[in-house]
Amino acid sequence: MCGIVGYCGSQDAIAPVLEGLSRLEYRGYDSAGISFQTPDGLKTLKKEGKLENLKALVSKENPISQTAIGHTRWATHGKVNDTNAHPHQNEMFSIVHNGIIENANKIKTFLIDKGFEFHTETDSETFLNLLTFNFEKQKDIRLAILETFKQVEGNSAFVVMKKGENTIWSIKRSAPLVCGFNAKTREVYASSDPYALVGFAEDIYFPGDEVLCQCAYESKGEEVSFFDMQNKPTTNYKMQQKKVELDVVSKGNFEHFMLKEIHEQPVLIKKLIEHYLEGEGKKHLNSLSSDFPYIHIAACGTALHAGMVLKNYFEKINSIRVHSDFGSEFRYKNPVLNGDEMGLFISQSGETADTLACQELCKEHGLKTYSIVNVEGSTLFRNCDANFLIKAGIEIGVASTKAFTQQVLTGLLMSMSMAGKLDDQALKSELSTLADRIDEILLRTEEIKTIAQEIYQHNGFIFTGRGDQFPIALEGALKLKEIAYVHAEGYAAGELKHGPISLIDENMVNIAIVTPDLYDKTLSNAQEVKARRGIMMIVGEEGNKELEEISDHFFGLNFKGLSHTSPVLTNVVLQLLSYYIAKLKGTDIDKPRNLAKSVTVE
Repeated sequence: MCGIVGYCGSQDAIAPVLEGLSRLEYRGYDSAGISFQTPDGLKTLKKEGKLENLKALVSKENPISQTAIGHTRWATHGKVNDTNAHPHQNEMFSIVHNGIIENANKIKTFLIDKGFEFHTETDSETFLNLLTFNFEKQKDIRLAILETFKQVEGNSAFVVMKKGENTIWSIKRSAPLVCGFNAKTREVYASSDPYALVGFAEDIYFPGDEVLCQCAYESKGEEVSFFDMQNKPTTNYKMQQKKVELDVVSKGNFEHFMLKEIHEQPVLIKKLIEHYLEGEGKKHLNSLSSDFPYIHIAACGTALHAGMVLKNYFEKINSIRVHSDFGSEFRYKNPVLNGDEMGLFISQSGETADTLACQELCKEHGLKTYSIVNVEGSTLFRNCDANFLIKAGIEIGVASTKAFTQQVLTGLLMSMSMAGKLDDQALKSELSTLADRIDEILLRTEEIKTIAQEIYQHNGFIFTGRGDQFPIALEGALKLKEIAYVHAEGYAAGELKHGPISLIDENMVNIAIVTPDLYDKTLSNAQEVKARRGIMMIVGEEGNKELEEISDHFFGLNFKGLSHTSPVLTNVVLQLLSYYIAKLKGTDIDKPRNLAKSVTVE
């Protein structure tokens, strides 16, 4: 959600901080700000709206500084305006914050009684004033930050800068935060996302929870230091050397990141084959136990839909009982958890707050916990017993596309390994065929554009599918809602007659997925919609005259050889359809309103 970038070094601090914030725009935000050291003390500039507004203000002021922290805010407490934008600053400190302080009102009441004033509606300002209060007692910045962090409740990340010091401090609890170091220039960085530091920092540090990171350019040989909550040096962090190139996070020749990421999927599937069927990942898959009597899957949004596909895999291939649930609901249901069961958690970022809470709950009950995750070194990655990386690369578009495909296929490989079928040549052949079939879809985008042109102005969209395609109906509807801002719902096709069919008229579009599985029953559901004058788009088997005749718009696919992976194939069609409808509506496709790429608050 909120983006954080900090810099300390011998060069201009403003440019790398603003560049880092630009790279984090995809995370979603509504205001932006920067705070920096000057000979006269701390100074802060911040503006409501897009980052360009802040850049214009910075250009006008033309500040020079060697230490700065910046922030893009996604509002949780207080209106969207300049005042509530971060950083928050007083005479002594400037801070940025990602997360929620759950006991902010209690702290605020205490501080008001001590004579402190509040100038914003945010919970974040309570950390600033509490830090100031503790510093007045401790007279030591490190001790003051640690004491303040102990007193705030909830999942948060903070970066702090003190007047007159070329040092940035950072600390977190179940929220994304990394530190960076460039050995050649001795420059140090902090950020909520390692992608902000690509090309700047070669060494990326992933501190554990409740670890205070001190980034000090002037501390030769000890530029990056870590301390636990008792103020003792700690090794509770992981270091990686990032080899990502700058062009990886560019759109290339594509108009939007989302379109680029849709087109990357065939190549990524082949990389997944190389890693898990031909490379070092195979040994990791083979280490999976098949003795679990029950699997609990928890995830949010698109990742949950991937989990629903995996539920079908584990039940059909492994005959294991599986429950998949919303991460936001799972732990509040008092789930029955036994120590011999598996907890499986799916997240692109590895920082989804609700999913992390589910993993923690399962861990407390003695379950083995596994992740299907994209970001190595993320909180979920560090907390689970074992992790299966989806190898999707950086996903910039807020509406997830390639990560869904890789999550589903990684889960399929887990299932096949547990069934002892990883060496089955048919598996490798199917994945290769899937990559080729997606390539064929990408060559037919003009057909999808034409369909989008015909239906984009209708009032609503109902996506339907049965069996393995039901999760794809949900995912297709979510994608359209996310980026086109239209009302869309996903249903199991057989549920239409139990209520939703009352919505069908000449202004409602039914996007029906009709595959050879459960063909007759799904066809019957489509005919019920057609009988009520609904606009019918069918994604179905190529050459099927029956489907072509009842549909207003038909997109044929070749499902031969895709006994497990047809949901991935149909989903690519819906990804492109959503993209082109959103483009016709003129929405901000890569950064849709009100949404964030990584949801780090509950």
